[in-house]
Amino acid sequence: MHCLVCNCSESKVINSRSTDNGAIRRRRECVNCGARWTTYERREMMPIMVVKKDNTRQPFERQKILKGLIHATQKRPISMTDLESLVDNIEIKLQQENQDEVPASKIGELVMEELKTLDQVAYVRFASVYKHFQDVATFKNELEMLQNDTNN
Repeated sequence: MHCLVCNCSESKVINSRSTDNGAIRRRRECVNCGARWTTYERREMMPIMVVKKDNTRQPFERQKILKGLIHATQKRPISMTDLESLVDNIEIKLQQENQDEVPASKIGELVMEELKTLDQVAYVRFASVYKHFQDVATFKNELEMLQNDTNN
């Protein structure tokens, strides 16, 4: 690990702890200049291929999910920590299925499931893009289903 300030190759770990999502958080300090930074270590997961609608395959990228979530949660009271945790939950669920390939639609459904419990406005924003809402009636139907789920 190279220092982000002076590029020295030696650092020492000041503090180390586990996070809720199974990663290890380490506080590091450069032995040369004293700069401090945080690293996160995650267990390397089995690679998952995402099968798109056109049957093409590409590696699973958590950053793509995170990017979509950032758009859906703009101007909402949701922290990056919450979004990272949501993506962690999805990744864990996918790993637990022990499948080499996962349809993109499955990932979209998992995202909506997680978003529904985190923030309903963000859920509707994401669902409107994911489900390709064509008119106000479709939007209204989704809101009614969401309201029914909340009331039950």
